[in-house]
Amino acid sequence: MIMVMETERLILRPWTEADAEDVYRYAKDPEIGPAAGWKPHESVEESRAVIRDILSAEGTYAVVLKETGLPVGSIGIMRNTDHAKGEDTAEIGYWLGKPYWGRGLIPEAVRECLRRCFAELNCSEVWCCYYAGNEKSRRVQEKCGFRYHHKIENCVNSLGVCHTVYVNRITKAEYEER
Repeated sequence: MIMVMETERLILRPWTEADAEDVYRYAKDPEIGPAAGWKPHESVEESRAVIRDILSAEGTYAVVLKETGLPVGSIGIMRNTDHAKGEDTAEIGYWLGKPYWGRGLIPEAVRECLRRCFAELNCSEVWCCYYAGNEKSRRVQEKCGFRYHHKIENCVNSLGVCHTVYVNRITKAEYEER
C-alpha cells in the first residue's frame, strides 16, 4: 500500500524517478547535503540514482507543496538506525530546498510524521539528530517537542567530515502532553 500523508500545506508522498529534476534543483546546493551528511548532487542522473537507491526506501517521502504540486524536500521515518534500535522506535530525518527555508514547512512535515509514528506505528519514542552548527535543524526539533538526549563527539560522516552530533528524542508521553 502506498502511504500518502497530508497537512495544511503539504503532501508527503513516495518519491518517483520523475522527481529527479526537482531533487537536483535543491540537492546541488552546497548548503543542503553537507548539513545532512551527503555531498551535493552533480547531475540530474545522480539525483535519479539517489531516488532509486535511497529515497525510494519505505517510510521516505517527498515533501510536496500543495500549491505547486512539486517536491521541495524530503522526510523519512526510519527504523533500525543507530538510535532507533527497538521495534517500537523510529528516527526522523529531513532536508528542505533553500528557497523554502524559514516557512515552517519542515516542522509541519515532522509533526505529521510524529503523528504517524505514535498513532499508527505504535512507537514509544522517536529520535532526531543534527550536526553542531545546524541551527535550523535544531530549531525544527525544538518546535516539534524533541528534547536533548545526548551528543556524540568526533562522529565522521559519509563525507569524511568529523562532527559533533546532537541526538534528541520525544517519547509518546511527551508527545501526548503537547
